[in-house]
Formats: sequence, C-alpha cells, structure tokens
Amino acid sequence: MLIAFLVGAGLVIQVGLNMAVSRALGGALYGTLANFLIGTTAIAVFMFLTRQSWPAREAFASVPAWAWLGGLFGALYVGVATFSGPRLGALLLLALTVGGQMLASVIVDHFGLLGFPQHPISLGRVVGIALLISGIWLVATR
Repeated sequence: MLIAFLVGAGLVIQVGLNMAVSRALGGALYGTLANFLIGTTAIAVFMFLTRQSWPAREAFASVPAWAWLGGLFGALYVGVATFSGPRLGALLLLALTVGGQMLASVIVDHFGLLGFPQHPISLGRVVGIALLISGIWLVATR
C-alpha cells in the first residue's frame, strides 16, 4: 500500500516534468512522446540488465486484442495530464484523476471486470466516493 501511495505522489512529479519538457519543445505531444521514449528505454535497459527473456510468440498471440489498449490509455493519460496540468493546477488535475479512477474502480470491482476479483458495491464504498466527489468540488471551487 505504501508503494502504491508513493507512486501516486510520483504522478504529480511526472506531470510537472512532462510540462517542463512540453514547454521547452513546444507542446504537450512532445512531452508525452519524450515520456514514453524515456520510459521505454529505461524498461528495456532494466530488462537487459536483469537478463529477462522474451515471451514466446504464442504468448503474444494469446493476449486478447482488447488488452493491448492499456498502452493507449497510458498515452492518453500522460498526454491529457501534460496538456491540462498547467491549466488546472496539480491539485485539481490529480483530484479529478483520482475521482475518475475511483468511479471506474467501483464499477470494475462490482462486476469483476478486466480480471479483477469481484467486490460488490457497499454503503462504505458509496459514501467514500461521495466524500471524494465532495472533495473534488471543494478543490475546484477553491
């Protein structure tokens, strides 16, 4: 849980770094592209240094077609965050991001979608989402 929390904190730093690249290069698309080029390079170097072997061709073929869209969602998040960060500010951007994640998560958990275990919606979860939405409203109205 601590690592997930720290990674969440790192998202603010990531957006700020991508914004700096975007400003220097002339647009959010450049910041997004730089983010993924550097990330891909870092993962490739890590895989090389830890001597990771490639999955068999059959493993790639067994991935459901819809599962490959994960990379698209990642690129969309980074691009939108890089573009909207300077307009919304870090707090509102991340509050909205977390709000969207919470709402989608309760739906995914309730129905057990995308390979997640099923966790039915409960009063506590509904109250938590309502409090989060209230918090987003407070942040948005400053």
